[in-house]
Order: sequence, then C-alpha cells, then structure tokens
Amino acid sequence: MPAAEAPPARPRRRWVAPTVAGVLSASLLGLFVLPLVALFADAGAAGIVQAATNAAFRTTIEFTLLASGIAVALGVVTGVPLGYVLARYRFRGRSVLESIVLVPVVIPHLIVGLALLLLLAPRAPLGSIVARLGIPVFDATAGVILVMLYVGASYVVLASQTAFAAVDDELVESARSLGASPTEAFLSVTLRSSARAIVTGALLMWARGVSEVGGFLLLAYAVNPSFPWSGPVTNTASVFIFNYYGIDPHAAVGFAAVLVLVSLAIFLGVRFLDRPGLAWTRGGWFS
Repeated sequence: MPAAEAPPARPRRRWVAPTVAGVLSASLLGLFVLPLVALFADAGAAGIVQAATNAAFRTTIEFTLLASGIAVALGVVTGVPLGYVLARYRFRGRSVLESIVLVPVVIPHLIVGLALLLLLAPRAPLGSIVARLGIPVFDATAGVILVMLYVGASYVVLASQTAFAAVDDELVESARSLGASPTEAFLSVTLRSSARAIVTGALLMWARGVSEVGGFLLLAYAVNPSFPWSGPVTNTASVFIFNYYGIDPHAAVGFAAVLVLVSLAIFLGVRFLDRPGLAWTRGGWFS
C-alpha cells in the first residue's frame, strides 16, 4: 500500500498576525492596569482607610461630585442638541462648527484656565457684565463648573452626533406613519436609540472634569462658599491631591486611590443600571 501522505504543513505566517496582535493588546492592557496596581499597592489598605476618613478630603470629594454633576447636566442639555444639529442637518459652515467642537480636546487645559481667566476678568467686556450681575467666578463654584464644562462637553457632542447619525430614518418614518408627532417620534425612536451613546459621552465628560487640574489652578484654585456650595473653603479633589503630594507623597497616594475607587464605583453603577430588566425597557435604560 502506498504510504499515507502527510498533511501539508500549516503556514507559520497564519500565526504571526494573531500573536503580534495579542502581544500588543496585552501590552496596552497592562499599561492600563499595572499603574493602578502600583497605586493601590503603595497606598495599602491602611492608607486608603486613613484617606477615606480624612474630613478635609471628604469635603473635596463632596464638592467635586456636586460641581461635576452640574457640569455634566449642563453639558448634556447644551451638547445633545448641538450633536443632533450636526448629525441631522447639512448647512454651510457645518464643518467649521465640527472643528470648533474639537478645539477643547486639543488645547492644553492650563491654557483653558488662562483663557477663561482673561475672558471673565472684571475689566473684560463679558467679565464686567458677570461682575455687575454679582456672579462669582474666580475661586468659586461657577469657575470650577465652567472649566469642567469647557474641557468635557465635546465628548457629549461627539457621542451624540455619532449616535444620531446612525439612527435609521425608516424607523422614524414608521413611527410618524403610525401617528406619532415629530416630538414623539424623536423621543421614542431617535433619542431612545441614541441614549446609550449619550450616557457614554456624559461619563467621559464627568471623568474628564473630575481629573482636571490645570484649569482649576488658574481660575478656581481654592473654592469659597458660593451657590450652590455652602460648605467651607475647599478644592477639587484633583487639586487637593496635587497640593498634598508636595507635603506628604504617601498620603497623596492614599487620597488618589480613594478618588479612583469613587470614580470606578460611579462607572460600575451606571453599567449595572444598564443591565436588561433593571430599568425603563426590556433592554435596559440605555438600550
């Protein structure tokens, strides 16, 4: 009997691309995770507990959550309509508006603080109006919110634009043909289909605002009691950690670990609420 032919050797080149992709992906994931591992290892459980029970730091967390919540609400209220306009309408100057939306993403945030400082200075045209209205901006809650809004609202606009552009026009027309008004069709089809992306943009905006430092150093380094903050003079959590690092680096690491845990808790909470059966629809809140 003739000898059975050996199966052809599998080309080794087929394994090259997956292997390279796996190594590169693992490297990036390691870059994401390992610094946090180092942070928590250095802080230790005792350091994290001590930081979490520090009254001054808890005050900064409370203020940061308040200011960032207001900033995100303003970002959604103003950014979602702009995203809808950019996605659903074609008009002269549209590309210019899209470029303007991207400006805060590329500008160094220390420059953001300086630019807002110059814009709202009492001798500046807009600053004089704000001063006459009695709205405190410098070292005040409004200054923190403005910085957060400037550096983060672009994420809401971009996420909204992408989501609205992906909505199937036939679904909207179907809703209209069934008797829905334009507003009802927008709420039940367009907005519902885009809600998940909008929430993702809002989360990115929130994370960017909480992590901001440069703009605060110039516009709102220390925050005095001002509406709606009635607490003591404080900082944002990021500025507090920045300042503390020069005093006690190890304690600053503990504060940083607590801020990471708070941020992760909020992120995971939103993701949990997005699970099917927990909210408005069978597919979850943001489906």
